Amino acid sequence: MSSPIPASILALSSSCPGLHPSHLLDDKIRAAAKHGFAGIEIVYGDLECYSHANSLNITSAAHRIRELCDTFELHILSLCPFENFEGHPSPLKDPMDVAKEWIELARILRTDISVIVRELQQLVDLGAAAKPPVGIAYEPMGWSIVYKSWESALGLTKLVSRPNFGICIDSFHVASLLWGDPSHASGKYPDADRNLASSLARLVRELPLEKLFYVQLSGGERFSTVYSSQHPWYLEGEAKEFTCSKHARPFPRNSETICRMREPDFHIDTAATRARTSVGRLRKAACAKAANL
Repeated sequence: MSSPIPASILALSSSCPGLHPSHLLDDKIRAAAKHGFAGIEIVYGDLECYSHANSLNITSAAHRIRELCDTFELHILSLCPFENFEGHPSPLKDPMDVAKEWIELARILRTDISVIVRELQQLVDLGAAAKPPVGIAYEPMGWSIVYKSWESALGLTKLVSRPNFGICIDSFHVASLLWGDPSHASGKYPDADRNLASSLARLVRELPLEKLFYVQLSGGERFSTVYSSQHPWYLEGEAKEFTCSKHARPFPRNSETICRMREPDFHIDTAATRARTSVGRLRKAACAKAANL
């Protein structure tokens, strides 16, 4: 059985080592443990794919994955992403039924935090009632309709007003909202540097640590050609931030492309190695930055 989660833990999302159906969750867990990661974020699609590949129902698959993570002493940091809960046109009972299944999976996996996007107080209370309770982190995404910034998400936490409801900050979404613009020749918005620096300074001042449940780090590649309706990745009606997220999200400070993640010959172990390299580069850059303060 895993020990209580530390205040800070180095974890890898299960989507990072590959997205092809042959890239199974148990192999990704072994790769994460092999390369020194102490935790893993379980993406629901990976759990579902693993259950189908092993002819298991989803709850049996969750039990098996929990046991495997215990074997490798790997914390399951979260289950994600449960989307489109609030404001959905279907009766509330329908998403609530789905939410109950997710809470049960989070309980089986013994997640320390369940990253579930776009939720309401009823869902938060459902998590609080679980044994043990499930924390829920709201992740503002660059292509969201309403809550797309950390500032708006912080306002939402105040409205929800529950101790088990907080925020997930993803560096990609912060940067895609304020800094990177694939449709601009420069690759970024006007005044991008100033706007991003100002937002991050406010985040340090205004975001209470007790409401910062979760941090995700991701890079973003500049498109080789300016994004437009003629771009090969263009889909009518799709937000450019979402297009960038699908095709151009490398590990931080890592220039190697990740466009091949959905191909069967994309190697899980190679991706895990690249993730560790990225962590080393981040630490080195952070130390250099701190030395100059």
